[in-house]
Amino acid sequence: MKEFSLFLLLAASGFSKDVRNVLVVVDGPAVLDSHSAFINQLNNNFNTVVKMSDDNSLVLKRYGEYLFQDLVVLAPAAEQLGSGLEAADIIQFIDDGGNVLMAAGAGEAGTRAGELAREVASEVGVELDEDGTNVIDHLNFDVKDSGHHTLVVADPANLINSDRIVGKQTESFLYRGLGMVTDPSNPLVLNILAGASTTYSHHPEDGIKEYPHAVGRNTALIAGLQARNNARVVISGSMDFFSDEFFAANVEKVGMGSQKSGNAALAAALVSWCFQQTGVIRIDSVSHKIAGTADTPAYYTIRQHCEYTLKISEYVRGEWVPFKADDVQMEFVRIDPFVRQRMINKNGILTAKFKVPDVYGVFKFTVDYARLGLTRISTSTQVSVHPLMHDQYERFIPSAYPYYASSFSMMAGVFVFALVFLYTKDEQKTKGE
Repeated sequence: MKEFSLFLLLAASGFSKDVRNVLVVVDGPAVLDSHSAFINQLNNNFNTVVKMSDDNSLVLKRYGEYLFQDLVVLAPAAEQLGSGLEAADIIQFIDDGGNVLMAAGAGEAGTRAGELAREVASEVGVELDEDGTNVIDHLNFDVKDSGHHTLVVADPANLINSDRIVGKQTESFLYRGLGMVTDPSNPLVLNILAGASTTYSHHPEDGIKEYPHAVGRNTALIAGLQARNNARVVISGSMDFFSDEFFAANVEKVGMGSQKSGNAALAAALVSWCFQQTGVIRIDSVSHKIAGTADTPAYYTIRQHCEYTLKISEYVRGEWVPFKADDVQMEFVRIDPFVRQRMINKNGILTAKFKVPDVYGVFKFTVDYARLGLTRISTSTQVSVHPLMHDQYERFIPSAYPYYASSFSMMAGVFVFALVFLYTKDEQKTKGE
């Protein structure tokens, strides 16, 4: 009965952009204390339900409907969640449009990851290093490091170049956990926070005999993915990255001064992006017409002047505002684009004016807009283009004037020849001559 009441409560709150339902799964009560600041961030912005990883009542879906839109997994060593929530269920949740933030790197040294975290990471194009390894940097480590240089100081310059994903960060970050590499053949995977050129992933106490799993800027500390259905995933190799200790710590790199850790600000930015609070755009309306008219025609005729209009909004601080960008392109396509044109943006209303090609057939107005940090939008409108009617052709074509002249000159020549032939004759000779 308690679970049914929870379902009714979440269903009543709806799935609007303003109120999102977030399930937070933690390893145990100790995580609620060690990561209380991060969980409070979630509580302040979302409808949050916190459950233990071994809670048998833990479910994502009931009666064919998802109870939550977003999932946070702070259980890096878990093999499964609840009584049977496995990696395949989380992947299906992503395929159905859900967003996931997951932390790996369990244990005091942050060197373990359970099968659940590894499978989910692998499915989204991220590979975690083996248990027992750490991200190591012998030049960029904090003075509080235990001696293995595994308490790494990450520079904000190594963040992905997108304010919508990471915000405007100026402070360095503390990181202790596993190294990751992303699949270079997957264009949807993002290296959100990368290591420095001196960073690598290896067993801290073992000598290096083989090439490390991740080296230099290829070492991903935090990775992300935006799927083709606009579902978002963020995977951190460090559970400690979101801890109260790292949120409140001062970063003091060897040989440098002390400054406040940027972990809390970056965590807040990542949550906002992952849970569709930033970087979300939508198409409000699409229209097309003959230039200078008001109504949409049933079809177009070749060489007509056409006007295509699109209204796009962006979700900013809880409100939909006009989208400001000048790089949106439209195409007029019949198998291949016959027209490709950048649209003019006036307060979120984008317009393109062009002349319909001198080719008839079935065409489509298409817009496919995909930019880093933004949801992908696409629209396609099919129209037919007809040839000119018989009474729409020009009566005389200027380029045919030489042919017209030759025709009339031929007619004049025939007329003159007829006159000469009819009214002239040879003189008849007499019989004597």
